[in-house]
Amino acid sequence: MIMADTKGSVNTTTLLDSLPTGLFIGGQWREASSGESFEVCNPATGEVLATLSSANSDDAVAALDAAAKVQKEWARTSARERSEILTRAYQLVTERSEEFATLMTLEMGKPLAEARGEVKYGAEYLRWFAEETVRQYGHTQEVPEGGIRMVTRRKPVGPCLLITPWNFPLAMATRKVGPAVAAGCTMVLKPAELTPLTTQYFAQTMVEAGLPAGVLNVVCGTDPAAISEPLIADPRLRKVSFTGSTTVGKILMKQAADSVLRTSMELGGNAPFIVFEDADIDQAVAGAMAAKMRNIGEACTAANRFLIHSEVVEEFTEKLVTAMEALTVGNGMDDGVDVGPLIEEKARKNVASLVDDAKGNGAEVLTGGNAIDGDGFFFQPTVLRGASTDSRIFQEEIFGPVASIYEFTDEDEAIELANSTPYGLASYVFSEDPDRLWRLADGLEFGIVGYNAGVVSNAAVPFGGVKHSGLGREGGAEGIDEYTEVQYIGVRDPYANK
Repeated sequence: MIMADTKGSVNTTTLLDSLPTGLFIGGQWREASSGESFEVCNPATGEVLATLSSANSDDAVAALDAAAKVQKEWARTSARERSEILTRAYQLVTERSEEFATLMTLEMGKPLAEARGEVKYGAEYLRWFAEETVRQYGHTQEVPEGGIRMVTRRKPVGPCLLITPWNFPLAMATRKVGPAVAAGCTMVLKPAELTPLTTQYFAQTMVEAGLPAGVLNVVCGTDPAAISEPLIADPRLRKVSFTGSTTVGKILMKQAADSVLRTSMELGGNAPFIVFEDADIDQAVAGAMAAKMRNIGEACTAANRFLIHSEVVEEFTEKLVTAMEALTVGNGMDDGVDVGPLIEEKARKNVASLVDDAKGNGAEVLTGGNAIDGDGFFFQPTVLRGASTDSRIFQEEIFGPVASIYEFTDEDEAIELANSTPYGLASYVFSEDPDRLWRLADGLEFGIVGYNAGVVSNAAVPFGGVKHSGLGREGGAEGIDEYTEVQYIGVRDPYANK
């Protein structure tokens, strides 16, 4: 446990100094074979937080060596033993909430209050899968024609490559590591090079929770392909789980096809936020703020396209602008900050270019619209209205604090606008008509529908999308299935032919 300073908050210097900076392979922290390193910086200040070893292909293969070496032994451990490890991990992460939250705010930029929320959210995956570990059910029955009794069981798929993004450094790790541990799989975990510190601390925590050496291995570096490519080509690897962009996901899926690997892909999104004429507008605005501004808008579930019925568009727009203008932008470590920096300058430039393109395609800037001068990668909370549906901001994932408003006049038009994207992850519907929920759920081509709710993620639900937003589900009862194979055993009925 890291000591607190005199104000009761975490002593960041002590916390950062305590973190391992090497690669975690076979239960040992070690330097990269190349001797190369990379810096992790605070996006709010530009300050260098730590210098970490940068893994290459040799290190990646060494990590898989360690995982493959203990796979059979780990798979034979009892479900109760694996469950208790996850339970202890949940308890330790919860006890260290301030340390984890501080690390996430320092390396990713989200306000400290949001980071604390992610710790709670991320820890729940450990608790959920601790409970699911002992509930991997098979079934038995006689085949319809008789003569054979069918038994099915679930077995761990084997060594897994888990690739996590930078925007939720803890929750995306626990959402993958939790079910892999529960199923009896060993792992090579590759965090994003922009935010690896939370994962370093999480790996330490898993060891203290009792995870045996070699079950979890962590390698990070500046060349992600150098890590992923040799592992995906290695016949010992049996699964890839990736959260990130659709572009990269497609590349990994093509590579995985050659080895016929199991894949779980949680990719990009372009979430519609639909408000009907009968909606509670105050509730809808509150939901919009939650769906848009969670994690500074840097979330695959973030509301991108605000589709508002023409009868209520003026009221909704006015109230949304007021709410956005009330937000405080600043360093997430400071009290009272609602909106932190974007992750890097490249991200800020992309958001700015989307806004500029929207303005060139008819959008009116109602508030914000510009990068903020000074240290850090800050961008003003922004509301646009009237951009063409041909504009990039309608077609692409924004990943920033920008809300773009569009009008519709009837239900069919709303559904058509919502579905006019290759993505299909999250969607949001606000209406007081209960029948409309089912019509919209039938019509919307999205894996997730939030009904009168702006945040619907939870460890107990199956999270995932359709179309270009990915394959498979994480969390829920379905989450552990992604890390198992079903084995069928056909047993001759002893009473057959008697």
